[in-house]
This record gives sequence, structure tokens and C-alpha cells, in this order.
Amino acid sequence: MAALLERELEVKAELVEGSLGEFTVREGDKVAAKKGLLFFPPDKKVLNAVREALADQPGDHV
Repeated sequence: MAALLERELEVKAELVEGSLGEFTVREGDKVAAKKGLLFFPPDKKVLNAVREALADQPGDHV
């Protein structure tokens, strides 16, 4: 996912180890996307959520 975010959105993504089974994508302090009880969110949904979170931040991200 980090490579996809970097390639598609041209942002620097940092992979941080979390708890077993955890998958959370953050933009700053905001959670943009996270894994449900059983399933990971589709790539397109994560990309759109991060894109939206970036649009809410000041500065030129995308």
C-alpha cells in the first residue's frame, strides 16, 4: 500500500508496525482508512480517502 500511495499520489508514505492484523492509513493525525473486522479496504477506497485527507490539509500535497 505504501508503494501504491507513493506512486499514485506522489506522497511519501511511512510504514509503521502496528498490532497483529492492524491496518490503518493516516494523513497527519487523521485516520484516512482502516481495516474492518475481517477485510482490508480496497486500494481504490484507500487512495480516495487519502486524496480527500490531503485536500483538507494546507499546502501542496497532490
